[in-house]
Amino acid sequence: MSNEASDSSDEGSSGKVPSAKIVAVEPKSGRFESLEAAVVAGGGQIGPVDEATALVWADPARPGDLPGVLESAPAIEWVALPYSGIEPYLGFLDPRRVWTCARGVYARPVAEHAIMLGLAGMRGLATYARSRTWSPPEGVNLTDANVVIIGAGGIAEELISLLDGFNCTITVVRRRASPMDGADNTVAIEDRLAALAEADLVILALALTPETIGIIGAAELAAMKPSAWLVNVARGDHIDLEALVDALDNNAIAGAALDVTSPEPLPDSHPLWEHPRILITPHVANTPEMGVPLLAAHIAENVARFCRGEGLTGVVDIDAGY
Repeated sequence: MSNEASDSSDEGSSGKVPSAKIVAVEPKSGRFESLEAAVVAGGGQIGPVDEATALVWADPARPGDLPGVLESAPAIEWVALPYSGIEPYLGFLDPRRVWTCARGVYARPVAEHAIMLGLAGMRGLATYARSRTWSPPEGVNLTDANVVIIGAGGIAEELISLLDGFNCTITVVRRRASPMDGADNTVAIEDRLAALAEADLVILALALTPETIGIIGAAELAAMKPSAWLVNVARGDHIDLEALVDALDNNAIAGAALDVTSPEPLPDSHPLWEHPRILITPHVANTPEMGVPLLAAHIAENVARFCRGEGLTGVVDIDAGY
């Protein structure tokens, strides 16, 4: 089986006749029932892990159980993980198996949430929602704004699509400054300060790797305009929260809207809860109601590909960690 992703999902186009493969779904909790149904929909046969050649991991809250399950299943060729970001699993990845994640699967709802947070911040909702009296007007347009997206994956693609109607100038910051469809500019990550200096809205939508921890710190916040808003729908560790609090206290940026924090959950006593220019949502850019059907469709498609001997989607680059 190839471990390269394929764009073809048409069963008839390959000329191959699918043969059922035994696929285990473990553990028996979390999204177990919906993922078993997805395996069957994709043409797989549900079976015990010690007889399976593929494993769908059903409970993202139990990554520590995975190594023990794999020890009892030497025939597993493919492991499907339920997260798009797979930091809890990085220590378990091995090149003997193909590993897939849900990269891009949840991109649309997460991008919608990011746009909502950006609009809310730029239009003054942080002030209005806390006010107990009729307040003076504040806010600026997203239309015609300069938007910087840090990250060039599925969420960035969906953001570019959603922002099309706002006539924004979009700059994508990525590992290499190669062009991205729909973006007006792309810059390499080491050149991010110049891009941030022009931004009205900055959206973090990148994978968490050792290189991207703290990618928004004191220097990046100082580079931003006092009128700019920062949105994070990626991972909390991308932002130095102490530096963020300092920047807000010193009016270095207009505000921040966070769906993710570090630590998470954010402690009740953390000063960000009370800050007048902060909006916080509790890691709900992709809720189970939104995400489970999307994940099930992704698993069904990959099971069908696995049965046909085709490349899978969402293959993890073990060296890159996503």
